[in-house]
Amino acid sequence: MLQLPIQAPGENRGLDMPGLLEVLAHSSARPRYAFMVLNLIAKIAGANGRAGPEVIQGGVATPLRDWLCDALTPMGHRDPRRIALSGRVRQELEAAGKMPLDGEEAERLMDAEIRARVRASGKTNVSRAVSDLVRAGMLRRHYQGYRIDHHNRGAQRQAVYTLTPVSRQLLKGEPTAAAPRPMVQGALPFA
Repeated sequence: MLQLPIQAPGENRGLDMPGLLEVLAHSSARPRYAFMVLNLIAKIAGANGRAGPEVIQGGVATPLRDWLCDALTPMGHRDPRRIALSGRVRQELEAAGKMPLDGEEAERLMDAEIRARVRASGKTNVSRAVSDLVRAGMLRRHYQGYRIDHHNRGAQRQAVYTLTPVSRQLLKGEPTAAAPRPMVQGALPFA
């Protein structure tokens, strides 16, 4: 699938919400998922449009990609693969002899293991959606963390996503700058 934006990132200035959805439909293999990721990023982004490297909720700091993954996890609770994963986790824990006899403790252990596995695969999905959004000109991405900021990940760096002006305007409801009125012949500005 050719994944090019309809417009170059610099030309997205006059985009409206249907136009944003059209750009995502043409630049992403999973446009609805990409839109959900973009919307979540817009909800947690600060006034400057930046989200990350960590999200702080309830006094707990969570890496941005982990938070996005956890926020999107409920979307797949009825997915047959998720149900099958639950059965596999139960079998693996029982085979390893790690399944507690207490039912509540067993459920907590299973939930923690399922959450860890879903988060691992979900982070890949989030990264793929963010790559689509970067390619569509809706986000910019860099990595921040240990020692220096860098455009490449690794060395204990965490992702930081910055909304472009057009996506910030559409999703955060920021007003657009008024276009300057054209000068007409015979009109003199007064100081």
